[in-house]
Amino acid sequence: METALYLLPVTLGDTAIDKVLPAYNAGIIREIKHFIVEDVRSARRFLKKVDREIDIDTLSFYPLNKHTSPEDISGYLNPLAEGHSMGVISEAGCPAVADPGADVVAIAQRRNLKVVPLVGPSSIILSVMASGFNGQSFAFHGYLPIEPNERSKRLKELEGRIYSEHQTQLFIETPYRNHKMLDDILKACRPQTKLCIAANITCEGEYIKTRTVKEWKGTALPDLSKIPCIFLLYK
Repeated sequence: METALYLLPVTLGDTAIDKVLPAYNAGIIREIKHFIVEDVRSARRFLKKVDREIDIDTLSFYPLNKHTSPEDISGYLNPLAEGHSMGVISEAGCPAVADPGADVVAIAQRRNLKVVPLVGPSSIILSVMASGFNGQSFAFHGYLPIEPNERSKRLKELEGRIYSEHQTQLFIETPYRNHKMLDDILKACRPQTKLCIAANITCEGEYIKTRTVKEWKGTALPDLSKIPCIFLLYK
C-alpha cells in the first residue's frame, strides 16, 4: 500500500458496510494505524464494523473538530511525514466535504504529502442525482441563518440564483428543526419553484421526493423529525 493520507468515507447511517463501501476500502483501513477523526468513539465503532478483528487498542486517534486548535492540527501529519499512512474519518459520508477534515487535507497538500480519496457515499452528490435538478451547476450552503428574517432573506437570495444562474441550491438543517425549515421554505419561495426533500439517504426509510412549492403546500408533508435531511431548490 502506498504511503498517503487516505480519505475514508463512512456510512450515512446504520447501513450495512457492503451496501455502500467497496471491499477495497476495508483492505486499506486494515493497514492504517493512525486515524484523524471527527469523533473518536464513532470512529472506533466504524472500524469495528469494517472488521471485527481490528485491534482498536493498537491504533492512534487524533480528534479533528471545531474545538481542535490550529497548533494541534499542524502536528497531526507528523506520522505521515515519517512514512506511516494515515486515514481521515468523518462522522458521516465523505471526509473533507462539508467537514473539518478539509483543514488537515489542506495542510497535507501544502506539505506536498500524497492524498488519496476513496469511494463512498456523499449525501450531497446522491441528493443531486436523485432530485432531477441541474447536476452541472450546484452549490451547497450548509446551514442557513436561524433568525427568521435573515433566513427568509437568504432563501430568497438562493432562489434568485436558481433563476439567474440556473444553479441548484442545497442546504441542511439540524434534524430537530427540519420541519421549521420546510415551513420557512414554503413561506418564502415562489409557488413554481421546485423543492426536493432528500432524507435518510441510503438508510432504512429513505425518502427522496421533488415537487413544486405549490404542490408541497397541497399535500401531506413527510415526517422529517430527528432524521438527516438535505433540501434542494431549483426551477
